[in-house]
Amino acid sequence: MAAPAEPADPPGFQRPPAMLRLKRKRPRRSEPSTPAASAAPAPLGRSAPARRNPSSTPNNPFCSPNNPFCSPNNPSSSPNNPFSSPNNPFSSPNNPSSSPNNPFSSPNHAAQRAATPQPPAPAGGDPSAAPFWQFLEPACEEKPPGRAEPAAGADILALTKDLHLPTAVPKVPSSPRQDFPADWSIKTRILFMSSQPFTWTEHLKAQEEAQGLAQHCRATETTLPPSVQDPQLSTELRCAFQQSLVYWLHPSLPWLPLFPRIGADRKIAGKACPWAQDEALQQVLRSDWCVSFSSLYRLLKAGLCPYFYVCCPQFSVLFRAAGLGGSAVPTAAIAPTTRGFREALRSEGIEFSLPFLEERARRQKGSEGSLGTDGPGGLRGGSSAEDEGEPALSDDDDDEESFSWLEEMGVQDEVKKPDAISIQLRKEKQEVRVDHRPESLALVRGCDTLTLLNLLINCRSLVAVAGPQAGLPPTLLSPVAFRGGTLHTLKARSGRARVPGGSEDAFSLEVLGPVLPHALRALTRLLGPAQRGAFRALLSTHQPSAAFNACPGPLQEDEGSHQDLPACGLPPKTLDQLRQCPTLGKSAIRFLEMKDYAYTWKA
Repeated sequence: MAAPAEPADPPGFQRPPAMLRLKRKRPRRSEPSTPAASAAPAPLGRSAPARRNPSSTPNNPFCSPNNPFCSPNNPSSSPNNPFSSPNNPFSSPNNPSSSPNNPFSSPNHAAQRAATPQPPAPAGGDPSAAPFWQFLEPACEEKPPGRAEPAAGADILALTKDLHLPTAVPKVPSSPRQDFPADWSIKTRILFMSSQPFTWTEHLKAQEEAQGLAQHCRATETTLPPSVQDPQLSTELRCAFQQSLVYWLHPSLPWLPLFPRIGADRKIAGKACPWAQDEALQQVLRSDWCVSFSSLYRLLKAGLCPYFYVCCPQFSVLFRAAGLGGSAVPTAAIAPTTRGFREALRSEGIEFSLPFLEERARRQKGSEGSLGTDGPGGLRGGSSAEDEGEPALSDDDDDEESFSWLEEMGVQDEVKKPDAISIQLRKEKQEVRVDHRPESLALVRGCDTLTLLNLLINCRSLVAVAGPQAGLPPTLLSPVAFRGGTLHTLKARSGRARVPGGSEDAFSLEVLGPVLPHALRALTRLLGPAQRGAFRALLSTHQPSAAFNACPGPLQEDEGSHQDLPACGLPPKTLDQLRQCPTLGKSAIRFLEMKDYAYTWKA
């Protein structure tokens, strides 16, 4: 069967080429653009496309009198624009975007173009060559204000926002006082800022350095005047500064960062660890560590060491002597803990308390008694901002009676009850929820601290068995010398930074390392006279140690206010501060300011 023939083209029809090319003749720069040139006839041959006039274009087939998108009464619309209407915000005469430079606007706005303010023409170019952002941003829309430069007296918090410091400072500072509360957390970095230079902390002479170390070993207290006129020439000030930077550490491995230990795998990874595959070397390190740990505890019991820290890869322990931290007996605070570790404490017969949970229970009980029987809302009435994020406490006394309603309905035999293991897991749910949180802090008091010492010495899980910290004993930090301890000093360097937008320079002093509580007190005591009673400090806290600021609870009847620690190696004023009951809770001091010899702080 023959294929159907294609229809023949009509007479006079000419097929167009496969590709149409549109060329526009542009006038040369040397040729002036005159009306005569623009009215010249098109060249012969291929007909050039005629330039259309908007007013003489054929009618839009989609435009009709009933079409709401094309109204003849709209001055900004034309019959050729199907998108032009009085309600169209892009073609309204009141729209700022429909400017003379807008190529999408109608050419019938002569009066409105005259009233519209013209933007300045670009230098050396065509006035119509306006930037493209003018077509995208309406003239009435304001850009967001830029970042204002701080003034000369701007707050140090605003000046250090770009330093990426891990600090979250509240907005409400404390009232000015002569001293700040005791902070038992360990600081990893302190940045002091002042209008006076810190050059007196640089380039200590050999005699000044030796004198500072001797003063530390002999626990000599330096008395300074309220204001030092020339700190650079004050030998007593420079020696006391060297004395305030000293701390004792075990073990001492110069090529390894031994603090902090929690989350330090990345810093230790790749370092030389010859004991990782040598069990004999691990045993030597552990036995040496046990000797140092026992030496520190004996000094603590004798009142010769005020406190010391045990930093493990999983948790940290703070041992405090009797009379410190609001307790008349020795205490040991452990944070963070897990349910397994707390079960190990119970199995060894060690009595401990959970201060944060007990304090919240007392607060809830007091609010329940004051509010009366208000249902579930009564318990929430006593909660505060500190309770946000804490695991809720539930009463498990009626767990056995929770299925009594089944007997009343007579379906107790048809419904499968949970077994004893499920009930036990449900009871332990609330306890497990506090694991690895500040609320899991466990406080051991009195003679149980000795049992805790034996548990830590004999605990095999105290040392990591795998990973970069495998076989490495915990870190011991102390303010005084002990057996096997190595003397170390904090790193301090001073500098100068110009305040943005100000004419005066701001001087800085940066202290790096494990800054213990007594060192913070010693540094602020020296900077007051040296900086004329005005400085500010930003403190970076080792976050797991912030839980050590928990209050140990109400004092017992047989406990006194404090005990004397005359030979513990700390100045009397520092001891008075450390004797106070901690008041910071789960937080720590992150901003400290001295003005006119009075302290304000934020936690």
